Amino acid sequence: MSVNQHTHAGPPYGQPQPGYQGYQQPAYGGQPLPGVPHAQYGAYNGPMPGYQQPVPPQGYFPSLGFPSKGSPVSLNSDTSLAPNFIGKFRALPTSGAPPPASGTSLPSGHQGYSQFGQGDVQNGIPTSTAPMQRPPASQPFLPGSAPAPVSQPSTFQQYGPPPSSVQQLSNHMAGMTIGSTSISAPPPAGLGYGPPTSVPPVSGSFSATGSGLYTPYTASQGPPPPSVPQGLPLAQPPFSGQPVPTQRLPTEVPGFAPPPSSTGIGPSSYPPSTGAPRLPPMPGPPLSGQTVAGPPMSQPNHVSSPPPPSTLSGPHPGPPMSGLHGPPPPTHPPQPGYQMQQNGSFGQVRGPQPNYGGAYPGTPNYGSQPGPPPPKRLDPDSIPSPIQVIEDDRSNRGSEPFVTGVRGQVPPLVTTNFLVKDQGNASPRYIRCTSYNIPCTSDMAKQSQVPLAAVIKPLATLPPEETLPYLVDHGESGPVRCNRCKAYMCPFMQFIEGGRRFQCCFCSCVTEVPAHYFQHLDHTGKRVDFYDRPELSLGSYEFLATVDYCKNNKFPSPPAFIFMIDVSYNAVKSGLVRLICEELKSILDYLPREGNMEESAIRVGFVTYNKVLHFYNVKSSLAQPQMMVVSDVADMFVPLLDGFLVNVNESRTVIASLLDQIPEMFADTRETETVFGPVIQAGLEALKAAECAGKLFIFHTSLPIAEAPGKLKNRDDKKLINTDKEKALFQPQTSFYNNLAKDCVAQGCCVDLFLFPNQYLDVATLGVVTYQTGGSIYKYAYFQLETDQDRFLNDLRRDVQKEVGFDAVMRVRTSTGIRATDFFGAFYMSNTTDVEMAGLDCDKTITVEFKHDDKLSEDSGALLQCALLYTSCAGQRRLRIHNLSLNCCTQLADLYRNCETDTLINYLAKYAYRGVLNSPVKAVRDSLINQCAQILACYRKNCASPSSAGQLILPECMKLLPVYLNCVLKSDVLQPGPEVTTDDRAYIRQLVTSMDVAETNVFFYPRLLPLTKADVDSDSLPAAIRNSEERLSKGDIYLLENGLNIFVWVGVNVQQGLIQNLFGVSSFSQISNTLSTLPVLENPFSKKVRSIIDMLHLQRSRYMKLIIVKQEDKLEMLFKHFLVEDKSLTGGASYVDFLCHMHKEIRQLLS
Repeated sequence: MSVNQHTHAGPPYGQPQPGYQGYQQPAYGGQPLPGVPHAQYGAYNGPMPGYQQPVPPQGYFPSLGFPSKGSPVSLNSDTSLAPNFIGKFRALPTSGAPPPASGTSLPSGHQGYSQFGQGDVQNGIPTSTAPMQRPPASQPFLPGSAPAPVSQPSTFQQYGPPPSSVQQLSNHMAGMTIGSTSISAPPPAGLGYGPPTSVPPVSGSFSATGSGLYTPYTASQGPPPPSVPQGLPLAQPPFSGQPVPTQRLPTEVPGFAPPPSSTGIGPSSYPPSTGAPRLPPMPGPPLSGQTVAGPPMSQPNHVSSPPPPSTLSGPHPGPPMSGLHGPPPPTHPPQPGYQMQQNGSFGQVRGPQPNYGGAYPGTPNYGSQPGPPPPKRLDPDSIPSPIQVIEDDRSNRGSEPFVTGVRGQVPPLVTTNFLVKDQGNASPRYIRCTSYNIPCTSDMAKQSQVPLAAVIKPLATLPPEETLPYLVDHGESGPVRCNRCKAYMCPFMQFIEGGRRFQCCFCSCVTEVPAHYFQHLDHTGKRVDFYDRPELSLGSYEFLATVDYCKNNKFPSPPAFIFMIDVSYNAVKSGLVRLICEELKSILDYLPREGNMEESAIRVGFVTYNKVLHFYNVKSSLAQPQMMVVSDVADMFVPLLDGFLVNVNESRTVIASLLDQIPEMFADTRETETVFGPVIQAGLEALKAAECAGKLFIFHTSLPIAEAPGKLKNRDDKKLINTDKEKALFQPQTSFYNNLAKDCVAQGCCVDLFLFPNQYLDVATLGVVTYQTGGSIYKYAYFQLETDQDRFLNDLRRDVQKEVGFDAVMRVRTSTGIRATDFFGAFYMSNTTDVEMAGLDCDKTITVEFKHDDKLSEDSGALLQCALLYTSCAGQRRLRIHNLSLNCCTQLADLYRNCETDTLINYLAKYAYRGVLNSPVKAVRDSLINQCAQILACYRKNCASPSSAGQLILPECMKLLPVYLNCVLKSDVLQPGPEVTTDDRAYIRQLVTSMDVAETNVFFYPRLLPLTKADVDSDSLPAAIRNSEERLSKGDIYLLENGLNIFVWVGVNVQQGLIQNLFGVSSFSQISNTLSTLPVLENPFSKKVRSIIDMLHLQRSRYMKLIIVKQEDKLEMLFKHFLVEDKSLTGGASYVDFLCHMHKEIRQLLS
């Protein structure tokens, strides 16, 4: 589809434009952004000699920097970053006088670039009286100038007169404007495609164009984090009651002709503003077919594209310099900044991009006009930056505790460190929602297409400073519940008749209060023991369950762990069997136990297997362990009861003896074939015989081809990729394992699987039981002791020690008007309401989607109650309850103002990853793009202030939806490269399905840290940079992590001293890329980098594999796969191109 039609995105959402020269681009703060090449051009001081500054063409808003038709173009993101308009919107004077800058005038030369002017103000929607959801972004700060008071932020900080009223930038728009214009129109008269120099820069306008280190679509540095929006400090949202600014991204998409000027503001009204950086003129059109040089552009997947970006910053008519990754050499006059886009946006020129991928066909077709030069490509720094948004949220919301007493509050982002104080709603560590203000009617929900979902992590681990849920014991009568809907007592229940009865907040039924639970009410109608009872004052708590909540009406026995080790030839030869046995000796002392217990109540058992199974009797009274072999794998049974499951302390010597003997017993094995189904059946039978729940830890190496139930064949077929039969690769090849999973869930037998494949293993089938029982899969392809043992042992230790609930059942109740309709995660469902898991650990999430079944009211809001019934590791039956209250709205603007993009992406990824089981991958991708386009088009149509169709306008809290969605679309499950195996795709699909929001956030948009910029004297991490090759400098070392891997990328020009300090070798060529850990060296840089890696490991649920990547080495292709803002080798779009594509989709929906 051609993206050509749309729009260019101008300055980022308020992000500072990347390096603009005049200031060091702040990284976050004033320090120069890491990794950014220094400006190669000096700061701008006025017009460039040699280019005369003609008056702006008509229709050009200097302030916006983009041509506009009528109104400024904006990519409105409801973010407040108006580049130019800072702050709220003032009426724009039409006269030529500069608008008063509220209180501050920027010194000339400073760009008033508020990137985000209003912090988090949401642009676009009038502020509601309700508290703003995200606090205002941190103070934007203009490097160089004093922060302007916010009292009346001027809209444009430029010094030229603001656009005339045509623009109607209502406050809302004050946001960013990245305008784009409508594309197919013929070029307006006044805006010839002449050199854009013709447009005078505005002084306050976006500095984007201007100075800065001219980083060609380079990334070396990201815009400053949003946390520091540049612009005025805004401590609070603009005056309430006024509309909030929206972020407009001017998105002129490359490729479109600017709108006719007739509507624009006359040129005269914009004198060039002083001090503003001037944009270099644009040279003539690139020759057709010529890509203007520049970093390789990624082509959107579906974008038909705009011309290739030119990386040259100034005009450079010469031959394309292809391939530069850094800033290009200054062949042109040293003019800082990006060239002006032809339409006023900034960015480099780029050649047409074909539809997703492919060479650039000749010249772009701009409307029907033949001659004009191709518009330039959107400047990546002018579009919303994840780094900026993350930093903004940290600086605005990381210092204050998040108090949960108010209904419908949007929590800080998952990337922000914050403390939670439970005052009646569950902590966001337990539940996060896609929106905290949900539509009152199903029609409104359908219109917006925003999915209403909650990502619930019932047993989430809390930081040490927060209190664990209190355990409430109501004795034999059990928890107090509503008679009709069976909801549990919670803070939202209403006591009436002096406290003798209560009205249910979910179904409105009135229930008698049991005599033992009666308490008087105070003058406000609250019970006087309100603060003494966790279930009346807190959002999360636990009840001790009575025998009625137990299977067969008897209390459960403590669970058991059974370790089942593959002893076939591959497992023994690789050293794996010996490694597992050695580790088990020590790990058994760390089995999970209840808080104050001296020792764990969990019993353990051991099995080894190849084509047959070996059970071991490790009864404490034996001098030596005894082995019993079951060779009839077709009819599995457990040959012993007494002595198989034992207490670790009692049988310690027998267990140690067994673990010493296993590697020796099988040292000379020649058996290469394995079974798998019977192994799970054996564990299940053992737990049934012991009448307890438990977990199987299975260590397995190969496709189970031996004759036995559950035998599999190798069905791997790369030819199915991109065909309608591709979905078969994700489905199990037999129903045997689905049936086995059902039996395991009924018994509370959870299966954790550790796979060590050297070839295809069929994860899609072997993982079925693990997935449906709530277990975890770990995969170590081509396992080698020296490089993979740390990762495997760390994963095993954590897996054995972590908190797990067994035999779990979860139900989500909702207040009248909505109900839970769909569930995603690792579990089994035998009916439509109960989520059953043989085991649920502290890392697993269940995602629940809600639909309307009636109208909701703004007054009463909506309530969710998640109740999890489970057996603790000590064998205690408990109920964990989490409650959350949400607001309801009749205005779409309120919905869009209270969404959480990270949670939305978590839901969309899970929805898509389930979709590939039944639909062709292309159909899944298209439906994702379509749904997001509908979400954004609905916002544009119903909530944004009127503006030209050429502008891409995004809601403030969804301005990252396009970049994150593009990462999901380019992921290995939905768009695999040739090196991605079928097993990898099945493995990732299962992992993502039970990830929490923090994990999907870093998995889809990895964290990239410039290690050479780390302060060795502080505990903090260096400021992250955007995921693009252009942000990397050859002289630096970077770390990239995505929750599964950590890459350390070393540039070819890194100083020898740094290489010596980090790797202990004297030159780049001597660095070994087979290292799995960094050498322990006694110098500050080595200690700092190792401490950063240790800190990252602690934040993730799996131990990440360390991969050393030297620039220009063969592993670099793998590393580049994770630079998700760039075009991927598999045809995935770059962020810039995808944004253009989304804009085109939105315009089609609106027209």
